Amino acid sequence: MWDTFIINPMINALLFLYQLLGGSFGLAIIVFTIAIRLLTYPLTASSQKSMKKMQELQSSKEWLDMQKKYAKDKEKLQAEQMKLLQSAGANPIGGCLPTLIQLPVLIGLYQSIGNAIPSTPMQLFGLSQRMYDFFPSVLIPLQKNFLWLNLAQPEHLLIPGIPFAIPVLAGLVMITSWVSQRIIPTMSTDPSGGQTNLIMNIFMVVLITQISLTLASGLSLYFIVTNLLTIVQYMLMGKVNWKQVFTFTSGAPKPAK
Repeated sequence: MWDTFIINPMINALLFLYQLLGGSFGLAIIVFTIAIRLLTYPLTASSQKSMKKMQELQSSKEWLDMQKKYAKDKEKLQAEQMKLLQSAGANPIGGCLPTLIQLPVLIGLYQSIGNAIPSTPMQLFGLSQRMYDFFPSVLIPLQKNFLWLNLAQPEHLLIPGIPFAIPVLAGLVMITSWVSQRIIPTMSTDPSGGQTNLIMNIFMVVLITQISLTLASGLSLYFIVTNLLTIVQYMLMGKVNWKQVFTFTSGAPKPAK
């Protein structure tokens, strides 16, 4: 079922884009990522609006007064906070939905890249079996190089005079991941949740950067494009307080005035 509904459609979509874009698998990954983002835009936009409302609520006088009033009664505080969030149409778990959607896409994309760029005759045969019967003929194996990258392998940018590979893509993944995490933080109705959110932000950035260093560089392209689209999408919704984004303080960045 996973192959039928996730892997095979992704492989054929990538092959279609590869052929459409003149045999560039790197461009195929970029356009495919944008297409996935457009398909999931209604859900992510709704989630971001909900998170933005939470961000504004948690800096409001009513929220702060509530924390003081029920400082000694945590259960009552959380109940009152939830009532306020619901009345404002903010969902505290709404920010998890884009991540939950991205996870199967990420796993499927990794497997699709590995299958679409075979390195052995057996893998080449496996790719031919995954192609739809109505799909127009595609010259395989595919061109796996894009800029300095071998999209089926981790990035290895070697510069004369430097005895080690420079992880350019991994660095871009790390920076864009941090910005996208801090622009759209996960809110918590618990006053002590800010530190947890910060730790989760750091953990996710480290994890994604590690993946970019060790797995196919095609995934790094996916991460970078996804992060940039997330940043642009949130910027179009309102002002971003960049000073708050580039800090390591606990809690969520405050909206720019």
